[in-house]
Amino acid sequence: MITIDPKRKLWREVWAYTLLVIGSALFAVGDVMFVNPYLMAPGGTYGLSNVINTLWPWKISLYAICMDVPLLIIGTWILGPKFGIKTIISTALIFVFTFILESTWGYNPVIHDGEIVNAAGPSMVQIPLNGGWFMPDYFLNTVLAGLIYGVAIGLIFRSGATSGGSDIISMILHKYTKISLGTLVMIVDGIITLSTLIAFHDIRLPIYSILVIFIEGKVIDLVVDGMKSYKTMFIITDDPDPIRDYIINDIKRGGTCITGSGLYEGKERKMVYVTLDRSDMIKLRSALHLIDPHAFVNIIESSEILGTGFRALPVE
Repeated sequence: MITIDPKRKLWREVWAYTLLVIGSALFAVGDVMFVNPYLMAPGGTYGLSNVINTLWPWKISLYAICMDVPLLIIGTWILGPKFGIKTIISTALIFVFTFILESTWGYNPVIHDGEIVNAAGPSMVQIPLNGGWFMPDYFLNTVLAGLIYGVAIGLIFRSGATSGGSDIISMILHKYTKISLGTLVMIVDGIITLSTLIAFHDIRLPIYSILVIFIEGKVIDLVVDGMKSYKTMFIITDDPDPIRDYIINDIKRGGTCITGSGLYEGKERKMVYVTLDRSDMIKLRSALHLIDPHAFVNIIESSEILGTGFRALPVE
């Protein structure tokens, strides 16, 4: 039986909940101060709440929690207890932070090119709080919204929580339709995103909302997996020793040599399996031309590498 230091376990839990709080607060900032003022809806229950909030003014947080709570209950009933306590806490924290922010800050944009009083036009967006108008900077606001959303959701994922919300709809549909979960998530979020076009008749809004989702996804990957890029190489060769020596002595890495047989001739072949960062992969790939020009090499992207020499295995 594996024993875990109680102090270390406590510290990990404290750190996880710290990330959860920071991520939930950042999500509220991104939604209230960047996404809602520009009438965007980058998926999720809060994206849909932004649209409904503009059509029928009520607090975004109240609209969202009215959707999130039933979805959690229905999801637990249909899918089982897949949603841990951290997901429930995250849902509550995002609600609280959003409620506080929209009650104090309102829905004023942070990014704009100045306010215009008593003016209206196709390139202007109304500020609901004071009835004025502002000249928008769609691109800069979209980039910042995607960055903030990405960091927020990435921290929530790092804490061990999940996004819940509209993703639960995708999970339920996946259970009964067998369509891939990734496809269903895109369909559900796509419908929410397109609701801005139906509600506001402005083609820019779904386009910028999709751009927010794209930036958000890239940033989530960076927050969850880090900036380090790893490649896994499978090298099939008749003479693995020179390759082994180069990996161990020049790159200072380890690997695994696997014995197999070719399908065509049935001859025994050796396969070197090694995972390297991008710079070391380029060195080995270049050296293979001199070491074994007849080697067969397959290089694949490795999203997460755990173990000695890389990131430590998680302690639960």
